[in-house]
Amino acid sequence: MVFETQDESEWHAHIRGLRDGGERIDWAMTRVDMLCGRQLQPTTYRLSLFVPDPARGRDGV
Repeated sequence: MVFETQDESEWHAHIRGLRDGGERIDWAMTRVDMLCGRQLQPTTYRLSLFVPDPARGRDGV
């Protein structure tokens, strides 16, 4: 996991910073989750990166 917050404005600011910043991110390897909250549990925003399994070859075998 790269980033997680329950503050929507903080979430948008972080994503905007990644897009505008000098750090290059392979967006095809990212996963964005919005875990919908309820009364007892607030909504959570999460950004993750897929990490290839080094034990497997590039073809998945």
